[in-house]
Amino acid sequence: MKHNMSLLLLVSVLLAGVVPGQAQRKLMENSKKTTETATLGGGCFWCTEALFQVLPGVKSVTSGYAGGTTENPTYKEVCSGKTGHAEVIQIEFEPNVASYEKILDTFWEAHDPTTLNRQGADSGTQYRSIILYNSEAQKAVAEKSKTEAQKRFSRAIVTEIVPLKHFYKAEGYHQDYYRSNPDQPYCRAVIQPKVEKFEKKLHAD
Repeated sequence: MKHNMSLLLLVSVLLAGVVPGQAQRKLMENSKKTTETATLGGGCFWCTEALFQVLPGVKSVTSGYAGGTTENPTYKEVCSGKTGHAEVIQIEFEPNVASYEKILDTFWEAHDPTTLNRQGADSGTQYRSIILYNSEAQKAVAEKSKTEAQKRFSRAIVTEIVPLKHFYKAEGYHQDYYRSNPDQPYCRAVIQPKVEKFEKKLHAD
């Protein structure tokens, strides 16, 4: 098997006209890409982004829009409820540190999945609870996780589980919102207590 890989590398180098050292570095870089992505919506993405940013194993969290039909939607358009999109976050994580199951366990804790099109004072389809899977494996895990999570709630979970078709990154000022605006009233009153509570639970575990 090793000999076959070496032969393939040599052939690819000769065909591409690439210096062997460069080709080897390229292969090493690709081998280090051991992260996966999860796309979830649980209300305002400022809140969910802030929580997942403190979860060990999470490399990055990007706020955006998904689940609708409008291409390249703006925040204003999504807030109108006419695009069909939900406010979501796309999480890049290391599965050997935080599995997809762990990501979903945190997701159930990060919001109330039993309220339809509403989280707290925010209402509208853009705030719905939604899991957008990018593979059949993720779909199976999500469905199982939802069934297990239901045991912890007295009301029915209304979270959608649908395939991810497109993820649109939100405007720049939405990224790292809590970290960039810790003294903003909403951040202090709503996000900060959630983050502090979540961090205490992490340390307790």
